[in-house]
Formats: sequence, C-alpha cells, structure tokens
Amino acid sequence: MKMKLFSAVLLSTALLIGCGDEEGENADAEGCEHLQEGPVSSVNASASTSGAPAVNNDHRRYDITLTDVTGGKGGTVSFAAAEEAHYIIFSNADVPLAVRDANGQTVSAEESVKSSSACTEIKGRHTFPMKVGTHTITFGPTTEDSVSIVIEEEAGEHDHEH
Repeated sequence: MKMKLFSAVLLSTALLIGCGDEEGENADAEGCEHLQEGPVSSVNASASTSGAPAVNNDHRRYDITLTDVTGGKGGTVSFAAAEEAHYIIFSNADVPLAVRDANGQTVSAEESVKSSSACTEIKGRHTFPMKVGTHTITFGPTTEDSVSIVIEEEAGEHDHEH
C-alpha cells in the first residue's frame, strides 16, 4: 500500500514539474514556429480604433503594415478574446504596443521582454490578462513600417493543441 501511495505521489510530482516552467517554453516554441513559418495573413493597421482589422490567436502570423501616426508609424488592430485568459503577443520587432479592453481601459502587461531563448525572431514577448471581449492593440510610434505578430493563449489548462 505504501508503495502504491509513493508511486502516486511520484507520478503527481513528475506531472507538476513537467508542466511547470515548460508552459512558457511551449508558448515560445509556438510563437517561434508561427513567426518563422506562418501561415500568414496580411493586414493594414487602422489609424483609429474604430474599424481596426481583426487578428486572432489562431496559430497564424499577422504581418501588419503600419500607418502614419504622430511621431512616426503605428496603428491599431482588434483582438476578440473568446475566453478570460492570459494572452502572449509575440512580435518580430521591438515596437511599442498598448492593449485596451472593450471599455477603452489600458490593460497592463504582466510581463514584457524583448527576446526569447527559443528563437531570435522574437523581439517582443508581452503577456496580458484579458477578459472576454474585443480588445485593441495599438502599435507605435516607431520607425518600423511593419510588424509581424503571433498571439498565443498562455497554457494553463494543459491545452497543447496545434
């Protein structure tokens, strides 16, 4: 009986450890894969939040052409969060970005870094807690003419589907 209990504890511990920090690495691997290989959709950022084109967390790279804004290039896209979760926005350029919720309130990034050990394509990795609803992602101002992004839901429910 003690051996069965010990085995169960060992297995539980292994499962917990196996899903610990690996989740961030899995998200980075996904971000790298889609930044490198696509599939790709091209969109033109909107100068305003109304009518901003949609991007999704659908294992797709979005190549966003930025528009003229005060101070350089920038623009806005929209993102509809289907469930309350943490979403990671990966970008291939170090471009300032801001997220606002459906009420126009700024959503603070929980983490924002400019690289990943998973690949050199990641120049921005920003994690935002988002509630269900449509958010806007505003880029710039920057000197870049475009930015490519991939949005991944942070794995917390062991959802490692592709």
